[in-house]
Amino acid sequence: MHHYLDFEKPISDLEGKIHELRKLASEDESIDTGDEIMRLENRARDAMADIYAKLNPWQKTQVARHPDRPHFNDYARTLFDEFTPLAGDRKFAEDAAIQAGFARFRGQPVVLIGQEKGHDTKTRIHHNFGSARPEGYRKAIRIMELADRFEIPVITLVDTAGAYPGIGAEERGQAEAIARSTETCLNLRAPLISVVIGEGGSGGAIAIATGNRVYMLEHAIYSVISPEGAASILWRDATRARDAATSMKITAEDLLELGVIDGIISEPVGGAHRDHASVIARTGDTIASALKDMSGRSGDDLRAERRRKFLKIGRQIG
Repeated sequence: MHHYLDFEKPISDLEGKIHELRKLASEDESIDTGDEIMRLENRARDAMADIYAKLNPWQKTQVARHPDRPHFNDYARTLFDEFTPLAGDRKFAEDAAIQAGFARFRGQPVVLIGQEKGHDTKTRIHHNFGSARPEGYRKAIRIMELADRFEIPVITLVDTAGAYPGIGAEERGQAEAIARSTETCLNLRAPLISVVIGEGGSGGAIAIATGNRVYMLEHAIYSVISPEGAASILWRDATRARDAATSMKITAEDLLELGVIDGIISEPVGGAHRDHASVIARTGDTIASALKDMSGRSGDDLRAERRRKFLKIGRQIG
C-alpha cells in the first residue's frame, strides 16, 4: 500500500476499497468483483489526475518530500553504469550525505554528484537525511576539480532540505565550504547539468546546482529557505509553512517563469513516487539532450555562459 499524503484521501479511500475487493475475491473465487474493481480504478485514476493537476505550493512541497520518491541512489543505479563513488574530503572526514564519483552515462564518462536522503531509518541516519556537512561540499569540490582537469561533464542531482546547521559543521566552516563549492561550479570548464529531483534547499542546494543547465522535476521545489524556516522567521510560527510556501515562489512553474531554471521534467500522474522508472527515464533524456547541446563547445565558452546565466537572474529586463 502507498504512503498517502493528507490531500490524497479521496484516492486513498478508493484504492482501499479496491484492495478489499481483491482480497475478498482471492478468498472466495465464486465472487466476481472484476467490474466493480474496474469502475473504482477508473474513479481513482480520474481523482488522481484531478488532484495533481491543481496542486498548490504546499502540496507540491509534500510531494517533493514523499518518502517513496526516487532518490539519488535510484537514479545512479538506473541511469548510470559503473558508478564509482569516491570518499573523503582529504581534510577531515567522509560525509555520506553527498555522493560523488565517476560513472558512464549512455557510454559517455561523467562525474556524478548529489545528495542522498536514504529510504529507511538506518539509511536516513547514515546519510544524515541528505543534509551535508562541510566535508561533503569539500568532497564535491575535490571531485569537480578532477572533472575539470580531465574535461569530463558533471551531472548533479539535488535533493536536500539544506546544509546541516549543527555546531560542529559551523565550526568547521560550513558557509565557507558552500561558497567554495559554488565558486568551483562557476569556474568549471566542463559542462555542468543540474537537476532538482526533490527538495532544493538554500545554499545546500546551490552549492552543487550552479550549472549551465538547471532543471526541476514537475513537483520538486527550490528555494532560499524551507517553508518552515521562512515561517519561523517571518511570523515566529513554523505552523504557517503553508502560507510561506504560497508566497515564496518555490515551484518549478514559478522558477521557470523567473528564469531561475531552464526547464521542467514532467512527472507521471500521481507524482514520481508512483512510477520511478518513468520519471528516471525522462530525466535521463533531458540530461542527454543538454549534453548534446553543449558538445564541442570550449571550456571558456561554457564557463562564461554559466556566469552570465547566474548574473542575469533577478535583473530587470527591458
